[in-house]
This record gives sequence, structure tokens and C-alpha cells, in this order.
Amino acid sequence: MIRAAIAFFVLAIVAILFGAYGVAGLSVEIGKSLLVVFLILSVISFFVAIFTGRHQKPL
Repeated sequence: MIRAAIAFFVLAIVAILFGAYGVAGLSVEIGKSLLVVFLILSVISFFVAIFTGRHQKPL
């Protein structure tokens, strides 16, 4: 999900360079939304791991 957020931010930068401000604004909003969802899910996962005593398996 973080990759999608980064991709939308990059798309926004490219769109601004080419003068497509409408696409850039939309891409930034989508990127912000995805980033917020990613951060919320990360925090929830962190607290669930702490309270349940379960840890992630090493890669």
C-alpha cells in the first residue's frame, strides 16, 4: 500500500511538470488517503502484536 501511495505522489509530480493540474491534485489526494490508511493499519498491527504477544515471523 505504501508503494501505491508513493506511485500516486510521483504521478502528481509528473502531472505538475506537464501542466495537468487537475490530475496532479487528484493524484495527491489519492496518495494522501492511501498513506493515511497505511499508517492506521500499521499502528493497529503494532498494537495487536504487543497486546497478543505475537511477533512477526522473520523474513
